[in-house]
Amino acid sequence: MANGNIRLKRIYEPPEADDGARVLVDRLWPRGIRKEEAALTLWLKDIAPSPELRRWFGHDPARWAAFARRYRAELAANAPAVDTLRDLAARGPVTLLYAARDTAHNHALVLADHLLDKPPEA
Repeated sequence: MANGNIRLKRIYEPPEADDGARVLVDRLWPRGIRKEEAALTLWLKDIAPSPELRRWFGHDPARWAAFARRYRAELAANAPAVDTLRDLAARGPVTLLYAARDTAHNHALVLADHLLDKPPEA
């Protein structure tokens, strides 16, 4: 997925030249990935959903809409981390890296929409 300067990719996909700044947006280090092979620009743990929200969501698609609303509220209260990503995106492409298997229901999607100021989905 690519939208302007914000792109999404599972961290298990190999780095590519057009990734730009590669930012891991998970609070926990992904299993099976060595730090060297991740080719990170930044690991921004503080932008990830709170542990409580992550546990509540549990990657349950039935909780997706409520999760997205709650995570957006957390992002609204986390201006320093959000501003860090916006500043990076102002300088060039940023690839948000995440480990979740579900590419349609994960926090990186909500984060990208928040950075692009897209309204939440109903």
